[in-house]
Amino acid sequence: MRVLVVGSGGREHALVWKIAQSPLVDAVLAAPGSDAMGALAQTFPDVAAGDAEALTALCRREDVALAVIGPEDPLADGLADRLRAAGVAVFGPSAAAAQLESSKAFAKAFMARHGIPTASHRVFEDLEAARIHVGVRNGPCVVKADGLAAGKGVAVCDGPEEALAALDEMMGARRFGTAGERVVVEDRLEGEEASYYAITDGERILTLAAAQDHKRALDGDRGENTGGMGAYSPAPVVTPEVERKIVERVVEPAIRGMAAEGHPYVGVLFVGLMIDPDGEPVVIEFNVRFGDPETQALLARLESDLVPVLLGAARGQLDADTELAWGDAAVCVVLASGGYPRAYAKGVRIHGLEALVGDADLVVFHAGTRGVDGGFETAGGRVLGVTARGASVREARDRAYAAVAKVEFDGVQARSDIAARALARST
Repeated sequence: MRVLVVGSGGREHALVWKIAQSPLVDAVLAAPGSDAMGALAQTFPDVAAGDAEALTALCRREDVALAVIGPEDPLADGLADRLRAAGVAVFGPSAAAAQLESSKAFAKAFMARHGIPTASHRVFEDLEAARIHVGVRNGPCVVKADGLAAGKGVAVCDGPEEALAALDEMMGARRFGTAGERVVVEDRLEGEEASYYAITDGERILTLAAAQDHKRALDGDRGENTGGMGAYSPAPVVTPEVERKIVERVVEPAIRGMAAEGHPYVGVLFVGLMIDPDGEPVVIEFNVRFGDPETQALLARLESDLVPVLLGAARGQLDADTELAWGDAAVCVVLASGGYPRAYAKGVRIHGLEALVGDADLVVFHAGTRGVDGGFETAGGRVLGVTARGASVREARDRAYAAVAKVEFDGVQARSDIAARALARST
């Protein structure tokens, strides 16, 4: 069979890498793909991830049996609907179901309707009303742009001054464009964050594994929110008992709720959670696609063939009794351009990648690079996801950072504390 992966980032590189290993797959296609993906897939750089017409034509011309949609924006814009209407098996939710991520206000209302635990909140479309609210509440809070902002439209605020600045940037200056026309102001939760994944065909559910992302730009979870500066799996905070609560209180009600409201959810549901000190999971946000960079760590751990699971979900024939085999641990460390998540330079030559070739426990996923003169240069904010496997999180982390030390480019930034919480739990 021929499988198309839609997208061009590190998550899509990881999906291409894993799908290409399947004995069921004759060829992997990627649109637009990237120069790095070209070693594993036929890429179509002139076909944008948001061009539904061109992607539909590509699926027909190339006899695509399965389309896997990576990024959230095409899903929110209805790409899965368009491809399904053309007779393509699609792994990814409809635009209606994708509202769980494309509108935080929708997700909050949905969780209220279905009794899914989440932080108390207020929704605002008027800047002045929002400013008054954060002034009156006079305490820590989280300000979120309602729409899609590539993971960066969230401000975790210690007090009203930071919240007012976030509101002015989102609603006033429109840093995130139309995504900031409406904002959600919610209580700031305390605990440890985790990401949990489940695949569904709209009825049956196959749980995957937990991971932990590092959203803030700087060590110690300081600085601005980013698209993710690193991840690891498994996440020790998600004990078997916590996982049971996540599935029973969050995942199952969400899938049942979407079906009951007439929007059966097909694809992967990625739940961002806060696990409080008592081990109670509370939803921070829903995402309607694989995470980035959690996918890099998850797929590095996954020893089973992913394709039957993706295809089963897309065809409405998911085998929920599938037993997936997982390796012990994996850690992904993101190397980002200087200045990210704000302005950053592109076209900076990357050195040292050749030194990482040939290690069976190490893979480098390209998030924002461009091929040039037999090598690569930077072409995005997040540039590389250096991902290592190990018998423990500590071993995988040490292996990943040893590889990171061999890669150089001007302005490179990376956190030095990826997986620190996991290591603290093991001591």
